[in-house]
Amino acid sequence: MPLEHALPDSLRVERRGDVALLTLSRPHKRNALDDVTVLAIGRFFETPPSWARAVVLEPEGDHFSAGLDLSELGERDAVAGLHHSRMWHSAFERIESGPLPVVAVLRGAVVGGGLELACAAHVRVAERSAFYALPEGQRGLFVGGGASVRVPKLIGVHRMLDMMLTGRVLTAEEGERAGLSQYLADDGQGTAMALELAARAAANSPITNYAVLQALPRIAAANPQEGFFLESLMTAVAQSSAEAKERMRDFLEGRAAKVAASGTEGGSR
Repeated sequence: MPLEHALPDSLRVERRGDVALLTLSRPHKRNALDDVTVLAIGRFFETPPSWARAVVLEPEGDHFSAGLDLSELGERDAVAGLHHSRMWHSAFERIESGPLPVVAVLRGAVVGGGLELACAAHVRVAERSAFYALPEGQRGLFVGGGASVRVPKLIGVHRMLDMMLTGRVLTAEEGERAGLSQYLADDGQGTAMALELAARAAANSPITNYAVLQALPRIAAANPQEGFFLESLMTAVAQSSAEAKERMRDFLEGRAAKVAASGTEGGSR
């Protein structure tokens, strides 16, 4: 059975060339995340379509995600709460550490668990309607879908403290300056920009994308000497591939575009 047939109604997937367009489809709930949706997201990224070389994650409607569907917030003891949180961790880890570059389109509410989902993507395009919040502090809760790990890496611990302690809401522009998104787009233009970015990533050598997605985070987290050694190993592996050699020949012989001011194409060092 094709994967798209196994998805719940809250998710749908379309093929756009080499890019899978995965849509959160609970607009009546501002795309709030229930367990069925979170588990399906995990399954999708664990075994993405064989034809896909990148993924765009977009919302249907005016909001990326308003967070946890509060109808899911039943009475849980500590053990059940632990396992529920770890289920979210597992699903979102498959996005961040999976085999494909993931570009998220952010608009409207990117709140609580919605921000946790967004931060698991590799590239984030925010439309100007986007706003960010972590309201768990005002609700007697604590984040449970990975925010305490991923958000401080993007914006710093003290900005996250501010958001949780005071309920501060960041606009799209503030979020981009802080590091929650890498791109800003006009309202309604985010998906087109994300598809263009994903298509660029999909055109890379698979071994290069593997190195960027799998090795780069580990190198960044290592101490400098280990990081330098891991970098040497990864560059040796990448440049030894037949595709890398062909691409370098194309560059040296003038068949590949050089780096331009727009930063859209070019060769390597």
